Amino acid sequence: MENFWTSNKSINGLRHFVLVNETREQGNITFLMVSVLDTEINLKTTYEELINSGDWHKGWINLPKLQSITEEYVNYKSIDKGEGIDEIFINEDSLFNIS
Repeated sequence: MENFWTSNKSINGLRHFVLVNETREQGNITFLMVSVLDTEINLKTTYEELINSGDWHKGWINLPKLQSITEEYVNYKSIDKGEGIDEIFINEDSLFNIS
């Protein structure tokens, strides 16, 4: 599975993500994606959403800065979000497990 992905639409103002974890939940493969620029921006997606939805492009697309980091990101960072994810847990077989 490709580890580097570009979202066709910005997610909280960012578009470049890394697949850091793959899990099985209720028989479905679920991927944890984390923004390359801000680990606070992360999401879970299914195999179907990642591969077949048309929302993602394999690899990183070279984008102008204003397209890869949008005003939405500035707005997102200025909002008090309260409680969020404190830690991201990486499976032992993840390429990003460096412990």
